[in-house]
Amino acid sequence: MGMRGKTLATKKKLKKFSVTKAVKSNARDVVGQPRPAKVIDDRAKEVKRQARHKTTLSDLLTRKEE
Repeated sequence: MGMRGKTLATKKKLKKFSVTKAVKSNARDVVGQPRPAKVIDDRAKEVKRQARHKTTLSDLLTRKEE
């Protein structure tokens, strides 16, 4: 008779202790969850970028031709 057809139960792998995760968990318990990140509007970023890069004389001349 053998072990045919039978499966052995495998041991559960223990997770390695992480000091960082423990500290963060304790901080969340004391202070609370951090606020979710704010979504930054891309249009405002684009306007800033255009204001920073001024139009050159060659750009102005090519626009008048079109």
